[in-house]
Amino acid sequence: MAQPPDDAAVEALNALVDQLMRTRAELGQAVERAHELVALRNSGHTWVEIVRAEQRPLIIERISQALDDLGVAGSRFRREEALALAREDVSITDISKMFGVSRQRVSTLVQEQAVPPA
Repeated sequence: MAQPPDDAAVEALNALVDQLMRTRAELGQAVERAHELVALRNSGHTWVEIVRAEQRPLIIERISQALDDLGVAGSRFRREEALALAREDVSITDISKMFGVSRQRVSTLVQEQAVPPA
């Protein structure tokens, strides 16, 4: 069966894939930076020297932002997927079992309006 061209769940999934790729790149850079920080510390620099010399955003800020952005994209896909399943007449109970969450959570998901992509 062909998918409708305006399938919001597919759009949300594509946005999630894009965000996953950005997150992977961000986290890869964070790994490299973490190794640099360890090397600086092991070479005798104090933490105050290291942190003061580090350019903004700090490593932890970059990681937090990357994970926040991924969470937004993941939530959007979950919501759109739940809505798509509901449109296909899958019960709230069955969706909750598929997602491993409560029926109340699924009910909230299908009642929320989809958030436009960032």
